[in-house]
Amino acid sequence: MSNRRNGAFALGLAAVVIGMAGLSFAAVPLYRVFCAATGYGGTPQIGPSEAPGAVPGQMITVRFNADTSPALPWDFRPAQPGVKLALGDSQVAFYTGRNLSPATVTGTAVYNVTPESAGKYFHKTACFCFNEQTLAPGQQMQFPVSFWVDPAIARDPNTRDLRVITLSYTFFRSLDDAAETGALAKAGPHVSPGS
Repeated sequence: MSNRRNGAFALGLAAVVIGMAGLSFAAVPLYRVFCAATGYGGTPQIGPSEAPGAVPGQMITVRFNADTSPALPWDFRPAQPGVKLALGDSQVAFYTGRNLSPATVTGTAVYNVTPESAGKYFHKTACFCFNEQTLAPGQQMQFPVSFWVDPAIARDPNTRDLRVITLSYTFFRSLDDAAETGALAKAGPHVSPGS
């Protein structure tokens, strides 16, 4: 009887260990799904690829930020510091990247939105993130991003006084590099459905 109990206990313990190992591998994808669904962590929402149309008199400023991993020899920056747009109106902005090395280099960008409370209202409909971008030595390229801000942001008590949102991109050598820094876990999905 004691051997049977010990065997059942060992089997149960092995199941717990295997389950925990499985959850550790699934943690990053599950976190990304959670963030995409809730806007948590400044993750822009996936929503309709079409903006609902401008709401007159309800304006918001979107500022642009760019960072580059030290492992990537690129100069990466927004082409403009920011834009002011009406809620519900779609906008296109550009970032510029230039390869500073004497070799061809490939990079991948991830993004985030701050403040975090704005994430569920910020809808990115097309962008360059999560796709490998390859630049020849000295090559410069523009990277477009299209987006809109949901008018519901003005009705939410947590965001109705918000006047500025920051869209931030960071370029890494690879998605593995982004994952090592924790940036990948906070990043949102590529684009909204239907685009």
